[in-house]
Amino acid sequence: MLLSMTGFGESRGGAAALAYRFEVRSVNNRHLKLNLRAPEPYGLFEAEFEKVVRRFVRRGTILIQLRIDRQSRGEDFRLNKVALQSYVRQIADAWGGLESSNRPTLESMLQGVLALPGVTGEQGNTADAESEWPILEAGLADALTRLQAMRADEGGRMATQLEAWRNEIMGHVDVVRDRQPTVAAGFRDRLRERVKNLLADNAAQLRDEDLAREVALYADRSDIAEEIVRLDSHLAQFGEVLRGNDDSIGRKLEFVAQEMGRETNTMGAKAGDIEISRQVVAIKAVLEKIREMLQNVE
Repeated sequence: MLLSMTGFGESRGGAAALAYRFEVRSVNNRHLKLNLRAPEPYGLFEAEFEKVVRRFVRRGTILIQLRIDRQSRGEDFRLNKVALQSYVRQIADAWGGLESSNRPTLESMLQGVLALPGVTGEQGNTADAESEWPILEAGLADALTRLQAMRADEGGRMATQLEAWRNEIMGHVDVVRDRQPTVAAGFRDRLRERVKNLLADNAAQLRDEDLAREVALYADRSDIAEEIVRLDSHLAQFGEVLRGNDDSIGRKLEFVAQEMGRETNTMGAKAGDIEISRQVVAIKAVLEKIREMLQNVE
């Protein structure tokens, strides 16, 4: 099955006081690369995240965004007794130097002390990442499953387009195959006419055996039968890989497309015929579209 290297997946869930949200995006890359954005201490689990990703993805850049929302509990809030006692002692020392009319009330004093830095804070509410990892692992797998569904959907449309381009190339190859037998005959007629014009003013004659020798040499140099056979084979292989379920389909298709380009270049260099050259240019244009699309195939 053909898979695109671009997609998006999202999952939400949680347990007890933990709530999470995963956003997973993928873009094309020749290798597998993970980019994780997670609050502490979950960033320390990057190796575990990568193990889960590798169960779903073989290549591409995977961007994982993890958001955590943890509900506060009563025991999460603590008074810093050391700081509070220090502030109280200092206030008591300063209290003696104040006139009774200027002394603050107990209520206002407590409010002021509690607002001082370090007295209160959310000291609890710490993450127990080890125990929470199974929950997050299941959430990541869910997001990656959704990502794969999108990649498969886009990959199906890409496979349809690649098959259409393959058929287009096959049509151009058929034109070349039909044209090839007439190339030598056309060269013979052009050569005979050219030599005839050159020898029009003297008594020299063009011998048939000389003409046949030149035509034979030209036919040997411009013979592209082997290139056509190999290009036919590559096109058939391209279709088999495209419709198969092997691993690394994208890499195999890239290799086959490269070989098709090699045979097409050789064909264009040897043909020596205007119509065949036109077909070669058309094949190269389609191959460029194929190569561009294959950069986004897993």
